Amino acid sequence: IDAGLLELDNMTLPKKLRRRIKGYKNAHKRKNKKIYGDSIELRPAAVNDRTGVGHWEGDLVKGIRLADEPALMTLTERYSRTEIIVKIPDYHAGTCLKALQDTIDDYGAKEFESITFDNGSEFAKLSEIVGTQIYFAHPYSPWERGTNENANGLLREFFPKGKSLRAVT
Repeated sequence: IDAGLLELDNMTLPKKLRRRIKGYKNAHKRKNKKIYGDSIELRPAAVNDRTGVGHWEGDLVKGIRLADEPALMTLTERYSRTEIIVKIPDYHAGTCLKALQDTIDDYGAKEFESITFDNGSEFAKLSEIVGTQIYFAHPYSPWERGTNENANGLLREFFPKGKSLRAVT
């Protein structure tokens, strides 16, 4: 497209226009990262095959990366791609636990058969959740929750990194 070999241009590809090129970083991976609960490997096959509703993926979208700044907790249903977004006042583990439990109580536990989160420290207490099974992806493996990561990428178009989420309602 950029070389002009096709009759398309960048304006016809909105996802290409949104994409930001990241600079190279020398990745330092921790090999001893703790997993906070049941591993993603223990999920039933129905979750991986997307054969039924009720299986969710979750994450946080952070504006300014300070623990006392607000964040958005996003939950994406794997089969229907339904999105639930909850604003939380900070991203401490206790706040995430309360926000998720309130969401499960509001929508009904039967809507949430399982939820898979990444292995961030803000999700350390989620194994205490009542009413659904919580799984944790492997450290540094965002592709294991690709549906939610894609939805978060779409949110980033409107809420870029480094901008405060205090004014978001």
